[in-house]
Amino acid sequence: MAVDDRMGRVHAAKSAHEAELMRKPHVVGVGIGARRREGETSDEPVIVVSVSQEVSAEGLSPEDAIPRELDGVPVEVRVVGSLRALVSRATQVRATHTADLLKKSNVVGVGVGYKRSDGVETDELSIIVSVVLKMPLATLSAVDLVPKTLDGVTTDVVQTGPLFAFASGTRDRWRPVVPPGVSVGHVRATAATFGCLVQRADKRFILSNNHVLADTNNGQVGDPILQPGPADGGGMDDQIATLARFVPLDFGEEPSDCPYAEWVVVIANALASVIGSSHRVHAVRQTAGINYVDAALAEPVAPGTLRSEILYIGSPVGAGTAKLGMRVQKTGRTSGYTQSRVAQIDATVRVDYSGKEAIFAGQFIAGAMSRPGDSGSAVLDMDRRVVGLLFAGSDSTTICNPIDRVLSALDVELAP
Repeated sequence: MAVDDRMGRVHAAKSAHEAELMRKPHVVGVGIGARRREGETSDEPVIVVSVSQEVSAEGLSPEDAIPRELDGVPVEVRVVGSLRALVSRATQVRATHTADLLKKSNVVGVGVGYKRSDGVETDELSIIVSVVLKMPLATLSAVDLVPKTLDGVTTDVVQTGPLFAFASGTRDRWRPVVPPGVSVGHVRATAATFGCLVQRADKRFILSNNHVLADTNNGQVGDPILQPGPADGGGMDDQIATLARFVPLDFGEEPSDCPYAEWVVVIANALASVIGSSHRVHAVRQTAGINYVDAALAEPVAPGTLRSEILYIGSPVGAGTAKLGMRVQKTGRTSGYTQSRVAQIDATVRVDYSGKEAIFAGQFIAGAMSRPGDSGSAVLDMDRRVVGLLFAGSDSTTICNPIDRVLSALDVELAP
């Protein structure tokens, strides 16, 4: 069978069964990937069903089991964990407590990372407190003890020794010219990544995610954008841009504008007040609930303050398309420069935004090349063509918007 015919069958089977697969327990994504046998990747395309955890066949009812094939197309189940927006609550908690933690004796750093247990990295996001030397608890005063949790987030004390200055990195303040690949953020958000430079006519813009530049739909055009982002110490003196445009994220509902529904709400809440109930109702309108991009633009406050050369990569040479098995690269605020391979295309995934879920269709998936704070990174092939905009993932998975959808949604093109 010809390659194009085989791929066409896979796309058709995925489209036909995607909705029912997404309704099954623990399923967080459906895409197309290359078949794996005994750890080796073949060139045979299959439907890949991503699940948050492994469940034995005995633990599932027949209707919840994932079939081994669909319409003659093989199905592979892969455990990826719970997908999440990479700017996490742990980063927000870290920002709240950093000043107090740095006052403690022996503490030299505070960050967000994965907790280690018996020398092995777990999948639990934690506040990482770096110390010069781990001391016995009995030798520390009460004021110098690091709490085991902060606002419900676990802490992990890591011995690093003294810290010394190196050259500027991805989380630093860059001036007078700011390159893509470094820390940025909405004034009320945390910190993530300046992806790349784009333009419309003679105006240039920072490209990143909605949840990075527009605070997950909560921002307004004109809001300050800081470099570095607030979680990396950025303040109002570090404003480099203003929010110019964003594609709203659709979580399946939005405030209702129906006058009849509002009257029902008024009456219902009045009755609740009369009977002494503290509960209230709100009118909402159901929406399609399907997203294709998590994207936003910021306009620099001064011309000439941005450059197109992505840190550690160089200037993009244009836009491209992600293909199965393609090697890709990125520079991000948290994990710096990393590479991986495209594992799935045309994927539909369910992503957690701090408790609210959003479904994305038409995405591509790469391996473990990102960490919280890398959201907004431009993803390029090895010829420096931009193929995607990184926005979510897990400890083993990176989720990206195809760049052509992003550019079209924002009506921009890559800047030279």
